[in-house]
Amino acid sequence: MPTPTERSSVKVTLGQYLASIRADRRLSLRQVEEATNREVSNAYLSQIENDRIQQPSPHILHALAELYKADYERLMEMAGYIAPNKARAADQRHGRVATFAEHNLTSEEEAELMEYLQFIRSRKRPNDKG
Repeated sequence: MPTPTERSSVKVTLGQYLASIRADRRLSLRQVEEATNREVSNAYLSQIENDRIQQPSPHILHALAELYKADYERLMEMAGYIAPNKARAADQRHGRVATFAEHNLTSEEEAELMEYLQFIRSRKRPNDKG
């Protein structure tokens, strides 16, 4: 079992975060490519989401932030371009996961919840509403 120090070092990656947002928006990789006028190719986005590319260019992050209606500054932080804003991080730690907003989740717990959410979404059939 990981120690508390080891647990706190596990964080949701930029790729996991972007994959989760894309799934939430119910967009395919190809739909993202089309919606960004091919600025973000489906192959490139796949590599980002699978953590093969960990620091995509700022213009790619901007295109994704615009499409996903996501916080561009947060994407820039996650990619390592700018230092984390501690005040903002404290306020937005749980992002859109309102169900767990009152819980003090470790980074490992957040990462595991993201993975589980992706698993649940992967099991849904196309006609499922959710």
